[in-house]
This record gives sequence, C-alpha cells and structure tokens, in this order.
Amino acid sequence: MGLLTLLILIPLAGAALLHFIKDAKTAKIFTLGVSVIAFVVSLVLYFQFDSRIDGFQLQEKLPWITSKTIAISYFVGVDGMSMLLVLLTTFLMVIALIGTWNSQNKKVPGLMALLLLLEAGMLGVFCSLDLFLFYIFWELILIPMYFVIGIWGGERRMYAAVKFFIYTLAGSLFMLVAIIWLGLEAAKVTGVFTTDFTILQTISIKLSLDVQQYLFWAFAISFAIKVPLFPLHTWLPDAHVEAPTIGSVILAGVLLKMGTYGLIRFNLGLFPQSSIEYANVFCILAVISIIYGALVAMVQTDIKKLIAYSSVTHMGFIVLGIFSMTREGLQGAVIQMVNHGLSTGMLFMMFGMMYERTHTRAIKDYGGLAKITPQFAVFFAIAMLSSVGLPGLNGFIGEYLTLMGAFQSTVLHNWGYAIFSSTGVILAAVYLLWMYQRFMMGPITNEHNRGLKDLSKREIFSLVPLVIFMVWIGVQPMSFMKVSEKSMNALSNSLIGTATVKTSEYQVVQPKVIVK
Repeated sequence: MGLLTLLILIPLAGAALLHFIKDAKTAKIFTLGVSVIAFVVSLVLYFQFDSRIDGFQLQEKLPWITSKTIAISYFVGVDGMSMLLVLLTTFLMVIALIGTWNSQNKKVPGLMALLLLLEAGMLGVFCSLDLFLFYIFWELILIPMYFVIGIWGGERRMYAAVKFFIYTLAGSLFMLVAIIWLGLEAAKVTGVFTTDFTILQTISIKLSLDVQQYLFWAFAISFAIKVPLFPLHTWLPDAHVEAPTIGSVILAGVLLKMGTYGLIRFNLGLFPQSSIEYANVFCILAVISIIYGALVAMVQTDIKKLIAYSSVTHMGFIVLGIFSMTREGLQGAVIQMVNHGLSTGMLFMMFGMMYERTHTRAIKDYGGLAKITPQFAVFFAIAMLSSVGLPGLNGFIGEYLTLMGAFQSTVLHNWGYAIFSSTGVILAAVYLLWMYQRFMMGPITNEHNRGLKDLSKREIFSLVPLVIFMVWIGVQPMSFMKVSEKSMNALSNSLIGTATVKTSEYQVVQPKVIVK
C-alpha cells in the first residue's frame, strides 16, 4: 500500500471506528489523533515529493472495474498543485478541530465521523487521476457536508443544506455526462472505455471543436458552482451562515478550492482550445464576482455573511489568475487557494470563538471588544489584514500575482480585467476595516460584553500556526510556490503554445507595400 492510499484510508478508517465510540470527549480526542496522523503522513509525502520534476509523482494504480471493453482503475498521484492542497487539507482539519473544541456538544461522535469522512473525500478529490474515481470522491463529499449543516447548523439549517446539496448535485450531473462521453471517445481510439486522466489528455485535444466545447462547459458548470462563481454563488452565504463553525472553516478553507482545482486540472488540462476560447467569458464573470462580492459584503449586518461574501471576491481573483493562463496568474491562483484557506478559515474560526461567548452574529451587538479581549483583537486584526492583502502577509502575494498574470496575459489581450479587479482590493479594505472598526474599536456598545473572556490557551495554540504561515508566505513565498512552479509553468507553456497555433491558423499575412 502506497502513502497516498494510506493517507486516504486513515480518515476513512477513523470514521468507521467512531461507530464504537459513544463518549463525546473520547470521540473528539480520537478524531484529533486520526487527523494528526493524517497530517504527519502528508508531511512524509511532501518530503518524498520532488519539486524539480514536472508531472505526477507518487502514483499508485490498481485495476478496479475491468473487462474486455472497460478499464477503470484506482489511480492516484500528485503534482505540485495537488501536493499543496493535500497539505492544506490535513493541516486545516487539525487546526479546526483544536480551535472549535468546545463549540459542539450535541451528537459529537456522529459529527466527528462525518468530518473524517469529509477529509477522506477531499483528499481523494485532490489525488485522483482517474475521472471515475474523482467523481466518486466529488460526490462523496456532499453527504457529510449535507448532514454537518443540516443537523448541527443554525435555525435555517435544512434550507441551507438542501440548497447546497441540490446546487452541487445538479452541477455534478453535467460532469458525469462529460466523463462518460470522454470514456466513449477513448473507446473509439483504444478499443476500451477508460477514464484514465493521462490517456484522456491525449484523446480530448483531438476531438472536434464543437465536442470539446460541450465537454468544456459540462465540467465548467460543475466547478463554477463549487467555486462559487457569479451568478452560481447564491448557495454559499446560506451554507456559511447556517453551518457550525467547523463546517464553515472546512467549507471556506478547502471545499471551495475543489472548484478552482477542477478548472485547472480538467478544463485547462483536457480542453485547452476551449479554455482559450472562453477565457474572456470566465474573466468577465471573475471580475463581476470580485466587485459584486465586495459591494454586497459592505452592506452586511451579519458577520458570517460578510465573511462569506468576501470569499466570493477572493475566489474571483483565483479564477482570474487561472484564465489569464500565464505563469504568474496560475502560480498566483494556486498560492491564493492556500492563502484564502488560511485567512478566511481563521476569520470563520475566530468569529466562532466569539459566537460561543455571545451567541449573536449581528455587528451591532459588538463594539469596543479590543478593550475587553485584546488578544482576540490582535489575532483577528492579523486575519483581517491577511484577507485585505496587506504587503508582508500571504494575501498580498496571491492577489499581486493574479493581477500581474491578467495584465500580462497574451490570451486575454485586455488590461481592463486587471484594472477593474484591482478595485476589489480597495473595496476589501473598505468592508473589512469598517467591520473591524465596528466590531473591535470605539466605546463598548453592549454592556453584556463587559464580562467576556479573552482567548484561552487552547484557542491561542490553534491560531498561532495560522499566523506563522501567513507571515511565512508573505515574506518568503517561494518556499511554497516552488512546489507548484514546475507543474504550473508546464501547463502555461502548453496553453500558450495552443493559443499561438490557434492564432497562426487564422492569421492573414498582408503583403508589404514598398514606396519609393
């Protein structure tokens, strides 16, 4: 058994064993232990990963559904992008469990089992190199998140859970049709129905442009819902607001990245010509997401909903970087996936800590908390400034690279995307700084808050690693970017080569006129 398989099986086995644990505290300790083991295994994977090599590493392939006409395998592997997302997943799961230790005391063993099942599904999504296997893990994630929101969520939890489930499931059906279509196309060439990503890469680019476009959109709709990209974003604020704190942390920190990961891996990887064809469409939607998300966040009175709409803005930057198709843009998109997971995950987790003390999400019920809980104010300021994109912290690196990529893109041929998107940085400063001012600064506006306790040692212990990585990425980003550099450079070179060929096919050479 390889390390990747072991990594996926650890949380799966943990979820199964939780069936025999009835005590809440024991269930939490057991789940934390399983998550720590998974994180340690992911670190071993990282140290075995060679960032100097392009392509997939640590591959494991076993026959799964096979016959004379079908060849579907259990096929996993990682490149630089998926390696970073695997580390983000295992790291955030440990941090989220520690940070939200006291937030749930209802049906705890069931919640812990669902969280471990969710972790296994997320790891499977980032490691799968067979599209059928990818789809299984993609759909698997729906089940635990649906129950996490629906059972442990807020007052409108069932509405939010059903909305999340229907949106994601509807998009997934388009992707399933596209996977079957690709497998049948592969059968015409190889004589065997296969969903092996490495084989489909060579077959998909030979399909007619019309077929490529249909398949491109089938994948894109599914991933755009998960991102979520405007106008498919409406499920996100409801899910975040109603989800328990740990659900919001995992949803913002990891689950949304599955959409942008899919756009890079499958849309750009399988359909480069269609990706170039529709790059402007996606960049327009990305710019709308950036500005719209920021403007809506500015008028929110619910803190969780404000943070949720900030996610729409940040994910818009990632999509912009992806469809700039430049090295800078793709690298910026990947590092911004990590950055958003750290900063927004920390914002949701910290507000969850405060919500445990006050049981209100309304901004008007706060004010002057910096005088009562100074340690909370400092950590919350760091997370907020990271989300704003302050130079020296991680958020600045991702936003700078995505804007640079959009500005330099030879596919987009339009500086307007970078110019309009940059307003999102300004608007983010407006709504986040204003939120912080109303939340933390000024006089104490609610007498009930005077008795609030500051951060506990456990809470500080869960926040310090997040701050360390925020500063580390902000000051020394190449420590992380070098992991995905080879993979993203190779993808960008391939896309630019495709764009150059496409341009030359339609280029009209004008005769030179010599005037004497």
